[in-house]
Amino acid sequence: MSGSPPAAIETAALAKRFGAKAALHDLTLTVPRGEIFGFLGPNGAGKTTAVKLLLGLARPTSGTATVLGAPLGDRETRRKIGYLPELFRYQEWLPAREVLAFHARLIGIPHARRKAAIADALDGVGLGDRRGDLVGTFSKGMQQRLGLAIALLGEPDLVFLDEPTSALDPVGRHDVRAIIEGLAARGAAVFLNSHLLTEVERVCRRVAVVDRGAVVAQGSIDQMLGTRSIVRLRVDGLGARGRAVLERFGTVTQDGAWYAIDGARDADVPDLVAALVGADVRIHAVESTRATLEERFLQLLVPADGVARDRVA
Repeated sequence: MSGSPPAAIETAALAKRFGAKAALHDLTLTVPRGEIFGFLGPNGAGKTTAVKLLLGLARPTSGTATVLGAPLGDRETRRKIGYLPELFRYQEWLPAREVLAFHARLIGIPHARRKAAIADALDGVGLGDRRGDLVGTFSKGMQQRLGLAIALLGEPDLVFLDEPTSALDPVGRHDVRAIIEGLAARGAAVFLNSHLLTEVERVCRRVAVVDRGAVVAQGSIDQMLGTRSIVRLRVDGLGARGRAVLERFGTVTQDGAWYAIDGARDADVPDLVAALVGADVRIHAVESTRATLEERFLQLLVPADGVARDRVA
């Protein structure tokens, strides 16, 4: 539609080199407004470089990109972006509300609205009753919530979150999921980077996996995981005959007494169980699940020989 706002993020062949080393190359993706987008990859894959480019903290070597319809680094656009970095330190000698007041001034929230914006942000992350407490008295999880409050100041149109739940307990992770879903519901885009792939799978609509500076897979969660099932069994006395039975139904991996068959279908389970019983295998448990995002991630990034490769800085 002609009146539709531009996508939150659009990149085409975006690349960054540091001398002879390619930290990122050919990053091409689109993140619409209102979408929670997962950006995944191992350490050293190029994720941090990509975020720095999109935030205007570094200049690309080649390629093009827009953020909220503006060129990279546009100053006015930066006021509409929230950012929670993975590594952060806030002034321990200041109360939480003063830390937010400093950031509110930086992004240009008018003085008349500043107090209400700070209260909304702190209340939104569960720190409303600690607004007057010194940051130095906060636990790591509370400091993570404080960083999230800073990222939410001013109701940004695009929020970058780097490991937003890494220091949080299960209740905190639940709260952050609700916050992220609320951002998307009001039309903001969320660019989420996390190693907690179960969290990503629960909240993201689409993901991209980057390795050695390049996107190796991209799509919706359903596209990434596919339709194949994995049947898991806990058995005793498998032996060569039982192993041969499993291998008739798919690719077999073992974890202790549990065996996973990648590619087996739900409809195969009765025949599989009957064949195992016929091979004198004792079956204690059977479950059928779709592949998880973590399993798909490992399939993409761990080579067949299981030997890790060097990655870019």
